[in-house]
Amino acid sequence: MPELPEPTLLSIERDKREQEPPAQLDLGARLRALRKERGWTLAQAAEAVGLARSTLSKIENGQMSPTFEAVRKLASGMGISVPQLFTSPKSGKMLARRSITRVGAGRAHITATYEHEIIAADITHKRMLPYRATVRARAFEDFDGWVRHDGEELLYVLSGEVEFFSEFYEPVRLGEGDSAYYDATMGHNMISTSVEDALVLWVTSQD
Repeated sequence: MPELPEPTLLSIERDKREQEPPAQLDLGARLRALRKERGWTLAQAAEAVGLARSTLSKIENGQMSPTFEAVRKLASGMGISVPQLFTSPKSGKMLARRSITRVGAGRAHITATYEHEIIAADITHKRMLPYRATVRARAFEDFDGWVRHDGEELLYVLSGEVEFFSEFYEPVRLGEGDSAYYDATMGHNMISTSVEDALVLWVTSQD
């Protein structure tokens, strides 16, 4: 049987994201946020949605699960659809997420050509995948063909020197402080050309 290609770091991270259960929406907090966005008091909101003030208070505080009819009234009174009621807003909302990764404390992922150290590994469902990589490869032939994956990528050389290969461009030498931004669906590979293994920072976008 032919050997399967080695999974890329991005594909491994995507598989992990897909296996993680989706975050549960706090309906009470969602209702409270919608009410405050509209500048309504609890009494004003209760009148708008057609529920008793005490009922709305219990739903907001997680003391009562609304019936389907109550959900319909809540959505209609808030001027949104039922699916929107159960969907966290994406625009302009502060997530207040933060992760500190100390030197050498990232999660290791080692391949034949690169030694990756994933940064901010404790944060799930990131829109960016940042990682440091020690470049072990010394020749294009060290790779089993082009590396390619979804998204866009930023490469920044932290130390050493590399030669960056991309499918539709001539190879380019990059030294400490140099960077490249490219479409990662385009085939790309990189090798160290300095005496020591080069160290780079990669940031890859995730859908």
